[in-house]
Amino acid sequence: MNIAVAGTGYVGLVTGTCLAEMGQTVVCFDVQKEKIAALQQRRSPIYEPGLEQLIQKNMSAGRLSFTADEKKAYGEADIVFLAVGTPEQEDGSANLTYIEEAVRSIARNMEKDVIIVTKSTVPVGTNERIRQMMERLKPPFLRISVVSNPEFLREGSAIHDWFYGDRIVIGASKEDEEAVAVVAKLYEPLGIPMMKTDLASAEMIKYASNAFLATKISFINEIANICEKVGATIDDVAYGIGLDKRIGPQFLQAGIGYGGSCFPKDTKALVQIAGNVQHRFELLEAVIQVNNKQQSMLVEKAKQYVGCLRGKKIALLGLAFKPNTDDVREAASLVIANQLIGEGATVVAYDPIAVDNAKKHFPPSVQYADAIIEAIRGADAAFIVTEWDEIKRTPLSVFREHMRTPIVLDGRNCYSPEEARRSHVTYISIGRAPVLAGVYQTE
Repeated sequence: MNIAVAGTGYVGLVTGTCLAEMGQTVVCFDVQKEKIAALQQRRSPIYEPGLEQLIQKNMSAGRLSFTADEKKAYGEADIVFLAVGTPEQEDGSANLTYIEEAVRSIARNMEKDVIIVTKSTVPVGTNERIRQMMERLKPPFLRISVVSNPEFLREGSAIHDWFYGDRIVIGASKEDEEAVAVVAKLYEPLGIPMMKTDLASAEMIKYASNAFLATKISFINEIANICEKVGATIDDVAYGIGLDKRIGPQFLQAGIGYGGSCFPKDTKALVQIAGNVQHRFELLEAVIQVNNKQQSMLVEKAKQYVGCLRGKKIALLGLAFKPNTDDVREAASLVIANQLIGEGATVVAYDPIAVDNAKKHFPPSVQYADAIIEAIRGADAAFIVTEWDEIKRTPLSVFREHMRTPIVLDGRNCYSPEEARRSHVTYISIGRAPVLAGVYQTE
C-alpha cells in the first residue's frame, strides 16, 4: 500500500516518519522546495527528540522519501494523509486555504481510488466539505473515501505518543466503512485502543480535548493566584487536587500559561465554531482571558521587586513554549520580551534549541547568549520562562554568583523555596510565598 502525506510540518513529518517506521512505504509532499531539499539531505526542519534519526533510518531502508512533485506524491497513492496547516484567522477561526489547495492537488493527480485521511485539526463539517470538493474535482471513474483521524501528538514527545498513545480516533460516514477498516489496519500493530465514530464527532473530539486541557491549566493558574493572596502553597494544593482520581495530576502545574501551535489556536477556533451555531462558549472565553493575563504576570512581579525596569538588564531563560521543542509560536517568552523592551529594559535571552526560530519572531533589540551564565552575568533580574532540564539543573547559587542583583522570577516553579533560601537569592514563583534574600532599592 502506497501512502502519501500532504505537508511536512510538525504533524505531517511525524506522521510520515512513524508510518515508515511501522513498515509502510511513505512519500511526504510539500510545496516548500527548500524544506524538501533539506529533508532529502536527511535533515529535519524541526526539532523533535528522535525524529531526525528515524528519518535517516527509514530513508536508508527505502521506506521514506520526500518530494515537491505533486504527481509523484499523489499519482500512485492509495491513502493520502492531510497534514497541512490550518492557521488562525483574525476572527479566531481556522484558515482552510491549505486544506483546499491540497484537495485540488490530490484530485488533479490521483490515478487510482484514494482514501483521504485528515490529520489536520479542522472545524466540524470540514471533512464533509472535503468529500464534496473531491467528488466535484476528481476523475469521474475513480472513487474517494474521507476519514477523520485527528492527531494527539505532544511536541517534545511526539514519537512516544505515536507508538504509545491513549487512543486512536477514526471518524467516517457509513458509506466509508471499508475505508475505516483499512485505516484501522494500519494502526493495528500499535495495540492502542481505537474509537470509531462519525465525521463530526471525530472533528469535535480533537477540539474538545485541547479545550479541556487548556481549561485545567487556566484553572490551576487562577488557584495559584489566589494561593499567593491567602498564604497557601500551590504545590500542596495541586498535589491534593490531583490525588482525586476524577481529576488526576496532569496539567495541574501552575505557571505562566499555555502556548504553542495547538492550545491557543484550537481554543479560539472552538469559540468561533460555537459562535457559528449561535452558542456563546463563555467558559472557554474565560480560559483564554486568564491565559492571556497569566503570560504578563512575571513582568508585573518584576516591577514590584526590581522597581523601574528602564535601563535594567533582564535575562530571559527559555524561549520555546515548552521544553524539547524549538517552537516559539504563542510562547509566553515572546509576550514577556515585548513587554520588557516596552518598559525600557535590555533583554538578553538564552535557549538551548529555539534561538534560531526566536530570531525570526522576537524584537530585533533582543540579545542572545550562548549559555545560561552568559545571559545572567551582571543581570538585575532573571526570568525563567521554559522549564528546560538544563535550567532546572543549574543551582540557584549560580544566579547569586553571577547576577548584579540575584532576583529570580520563576514562571515555571523550577526550584523549591527551600533552595532559594539556602542560596540567598530573592526568588519569586507562581502560587507560592516570595523568598526575599535582602531588601533591594525600588524606584
